[in-house]
Amino acid sequence: MPKLTVEGVGTCDVEAGKRLVLALEQDAKIDQLHACGGKARCTTCRVEFVDGEPATMTEAETAVLAARGLTGVRLSCQILCDQDMTVRAISRLAGSGRADAGGTPAAHIEP
Repeated sequence: MPKLTVEGVGTCDVEAGKRLVLALEQDAKIDQLHACGGKARCTTCRVEFVDGEPATMTEAETAVLAARGLTGVRLSCQILCDQDMTVRAISRLAGSGRADAGGTPAAHIEP
C-alpha cells in the first residue's frame, strides 16, 4: 500500500491505484477542492509535490495546465496513487468562498 503524506496533516495508507483526489478527501480527510468533479477542466484540485511526483501526466492534465500557464503544480484528479508521495494541498475548500468542494469524482480517471 502506498503512503500518502500531506504536509501539515499527516500520513495515511492508500489503496494502490486510487485517484489522488479521492485519497486526499477520503483517506487524508482534507477538504480538497474538485469543482469539476475530477474531469481535468477546472484545476481546483491542484497540489504541489514535495516528494514522489509521478513522472508521467495524462493528456488532459498536460493540456489544461499548459492552457492556463500553470507550472509547479499537478492535478490530483489525474494522478493514481501507485507509489509513496508527499504533497502540499494548496486548493482547499476552507477559505475558497465556494459552497462545497465539488461533485465526487469517479473512481477511475476521467476524461
